[in-house]
Amino acid sequence: MRILLACLLFLAACTGKPDLDDPALTDRKLNLEEFFDGRITAYGQFQDVLGTVRRSFVVEIEGDWDGERLRLVEDFVYEDGATEQRVWTLTKTGEDTWQGTAPGVIGTASGVEDGNRFNWVYTIDLPIPSADGTVDTMRVDFDDWMWLLSDDRLFNRAYVERFGVVIGDVSIMFEKH
Repeated sequence: MRILLACLLFLAACTGKPDLDDPALTDRKLNLEEFFDGRITAYGQFQDVLGTVRRSFVVEIEGDWDGERLRLVEDFVYEDGATEQRVWTLTKTGEDTWQGTAPGVIGTASGVEDGNRFNWVYTIDLPIPSADGTVDTMRVDFDDWMWLLSDDRLFNRAYVERFGVVIGDVSIMFEKH
């Protein structure tokens, strides 16, 4: 059993991920501040490293770009009825670079836009519900990759790591209203 677990952890650590050096598949240009300014609904799920869907959710997002900062109020509703709110404050630090903060995020998140894609990296104390109804937190690293599919659709795949090992991923489809 230990050998199997060690092999699975090794394979999870070797999971391929996107890279900004990957060739662009489209000439679309993502402007984060334009896409997220306004109302957005997102649908997503978390899958563990073995592919089991552990949690699904819907997120209603209110975005506000004031010319200097992008504020995102995210209201999550999970399949079990649990709710969570996360409020991000993002600041454009260069032509294609961003920094951001949110409660629970350790330090500052950083991101880079490149063509139709955006890479967003951060560490967060993620709320995890327990079987007894209490909520614990788990510190994890997120490596989010977003691709603009159309003017009103953005796909996100986030690789979730703990202690440098991928423990699962989150897939999200954003739809702009």
